[in-house]
Amino acid sequence: MSNLIQAVKMQHPETIPVSVNILPAAWLKYGSELQRLTDQYPQFFGGRQVDLDRIIENLPPSYHKGTYIDEWNCVWENEIDGAEAIVKGHPLKTEEDVFALEIPKNRDGRLPHGFMYLRLLDLCGFENAMIYFAEEGETIRVLIDKVLEYNIYQIAAILPRMGEMVGFGDDLGMQKGLAIGAERWRKYLGPCYRKMYGMVKAYKPEQLIYMHTDGCIYEIIPDLVECGVDMINPQFRANGLDNLVRVCRKERIIPLNLDLDRQLFPFATRSQLADHVAECVEALYLPQGGLGLSIEFDHGDPLENMAAVLDAVEKYRHYKG
Repeated sequence: MSNLIQAVKMQHPETIPVSVNILPAAWLKYGSELQRLTDQYPQFFGGRQVDLDRIIENLPPSYHKGTYIDEWNCVWENEIDGAEAIVKGHPLKTEEDVFALEIPKNRDGRLPHGFMYLRLLDLCGFENAMIYFAEEGETIRVLIDKVLEYNIYQIAAILPRMGEMVGFGDDLGMQKGLAIGAERWRKYLGPCYRKMYGMVKAYKPEQLIYMHTDGCIYEIIPDLVECGVDMINPQFRANGLDNLVRVCRKERIIPLNLDLDRQLFPFATRSQLADHVAECVEALYLPQGGLGLSIEFDHGDPLENMAAVLDAVEKYRHYKG
């Protein structure tokens, strides 16, 4: 984390920071074989030992096979243990349901992934949410205001216990762009993030804000920075390396914790994975920092490919340009 903070602050970190997340589904599939693999890379895992017998009982509710109902009455369904569920039951069927919606009472400071934009889709379903955005009527404004009000309560609860960097996650893009377009995003959602992240900065001006967001979002990366984000965690494939270089290196310098190409991991050869890491680092590296590498492994990734990715980032985290 200290290396990542140095990268955000452009304080010339000794190496490019690397973060590796392994989804529980991968541990359930590979078990002790995966433990032996992670033991070979203490620089990334710190000697972490996973209790393989208790993985399922330690899963978050939405990572269990079956059905889970959250505090908004969204119904999550999952076909396997160890991976995130998806919302299949949307509680707001009509516009009248939107106006009647009561926000949850809990004030526990918990803001899960998908806390703002994705929450709108979870509540209404994608099609209805897109209709409300297209109509630009009172329905979408009321829905946004209610979700935002809840988020403001939750952020207020975490302010006293934030570390040096606080993280938020909300997937704003699709594979080829923003579903609502950049113009509507700036009109309806930009002010929400500005208000929420502004609360954090007002409480502690030096607080660093990290935001994970999947999908093609390069159009609004500068907007997220204006909202208060200090480091963005974007996806390689959805955004395209050329777009990230243009927006975050040429037009201005924006710190990135680049999400390496998870869609490549299951199928690539060792040399292709090495080339991928090299391409990303060589394109985005700055001596002063501003770059991290983020890796997520799932149960569809072969162990040998995981090792190839880790070998490549071990080599290139020492890159000096």
